[in-house]
Amino acid sequence: MGKISIGLIQASHEVEGSAPVEVHKEAAIQKHIALVREAAARGAQIIGLQEVFYGPYFCTEQSPKWYASAEQVPEGPTTRRFQELAKELGVVIILPVYEVEGIATYYNTAAVIDADGSYLGKYRKHHIPHVEAGEGTNGFWEKYYFRPGNLGYPVFDTAYARVGVYICYDRHFPEGARLLGLAGAEIVFNPSATVAGTSEYLWKLEQPAHAVANGYYVAAINRVGVESPWNMGEFYGQSYLVDPRGRMVAMGSRDQDEVIIGEMDMELIREVRNVWQFYRDRRPETYEHLVNL
Repeated sequence: MGKISIGLIQASHEVEGSAPVEVHKEAAIQKHIALVREAAARGAQIIGLQEVFYGPYFCTEQSPKWYASAEQVPEGPTTRRFQELAKELGVVIILPVYEVEGIATYYNTAAVIDADGSYLGKYRKHHIPHVEAGEGTNGFWEKYYFRPGNLGYPVFDTAYARVGVYICYDRHFPEGARLLGLAGAEIVFNPSATVAGTSEYLWKLEQPAHAVANGYYVAAINRVGVESPWNMGEFYGQSYLVDPRGRMVAMGSRDQDEVIIGEMDMELIREVRNVWQFYRDRRPETYEHLVNL
């Protein structure tokens, strides 16, 4: 038991949407490599990036152009590149990417890379939104791009802590958050892309509630800025680490590229779970109707 330094990276994406996919990816990857290095230099041991970090939030439109940005996981070049970086820096990296499996099956995925550069596994986003947002034809049109996840709710034993992942829209569903806790997660990363006017009033409400209900830390990550030409709305940043008592440990700004560093206290997890025995007092035999359609 001890204290672990957590790094959260929130960033804007300035490349105009009409640019080639390769230009988007390389610009974002270079920016995030620099930010990962900054986080490691500031002592971060586990570092989380934002949802589909290597480009714009392209789901605001429905265009086959963006299928070209998908890669295999872990065989793709971006996962390999960040495996090398994790090994060099001795850090764990939560790496959200656009995954392709086979010829044309796509998922919203996060790879988990250990501090020695080894690939531990991946989480595929389960809950896929398809809703209008902003003006005109803008929206979170994710069903156009992603199939629902099919790998369950894995927890990964990293060099520093047991890590779970829940991606963006997943956070509105408490069932998966509980399953991650039951599987032994000590911290859950939620990489996101969410805009003001849609979800901001829930941003500091739902995930602290998950942390309290499940006795773990939550690392919530959101991008920043307005992305052109869609201008769907402002990605409002405010990435944060929240502890099992629901207290904010660290929080980022609303509009700046930033590395947020917060401390995770493993002893606090034990203390909270000993006081609030939610796992002991569960009544799963009474919940059968939850899975009835």
